[in-house]
Amino acid sequence: MTGLDEALPVDHRLGQVYRYGGGFMGLALIVFGILGFTHNVGFFSTTGREVAGMSTNGALSLISVVVGAILIIGAIIGGNTASTVNIVVGALFVISGFVNLGLIGTPDINYLSFKMPNIIFSFVVGLLVMTFGLYGRVSGHLPHDNPYWRSRHPDQAAREDAFRSRASVLARDGASALGTSSSRAGIAGSR
Repeated sequence: MTGLDEALPVDHRLGQVYRYGGGFMGLALIVFGILGFTHNVGFFSTTGREVAGMSTNGALSLISVVVGAILIIGAIIGGNTASTVNIVVGALFVISGFVNLGLIGTPDINYLSFKMPNIIFSFVVGLLVMTFGLYGRVSGHLPHDNPYWRSRHPDQAAREDAFRSRASVLARDGASALGTSSSRAGIAGSR
């Protein structure tokens, strides 16, 4: 686990979003990479061949398979690891989109044979994978039962748990969390 994960809860229901989102995108990248390998394109060919509407070459195919495998491994591990892997891979995809956008007009150094559909794909996949990783982790208004909110506000979470526990004991004993109606009348009559 990295420093980003130290204060995060280990197991929670949001892990399914991280796992399925990252796993699905990893599988799509592996399929794209394998299809690229079947077209027998040179490793650093700057002209590339089209696969699934995008240009590819051997290097891009290899990178796609490796990154897809990383996403699937993160999905298998699950939890905070899957979330962090999704965030990092998504950010790298967005950065790659910007870098390759700058290289698109220079065929001598466009070693991954990126064309505009590749760049759009890079941005879309990057944002999707980052969204899968950040889902339920960051927001100004996380619900109080969210494990990330609870780990960031342990004192308030403990107070809320104590209140809920006390309210359930009172409700079980036939009284409400605010008191019975007779006790309210007694309080009102004492003024």
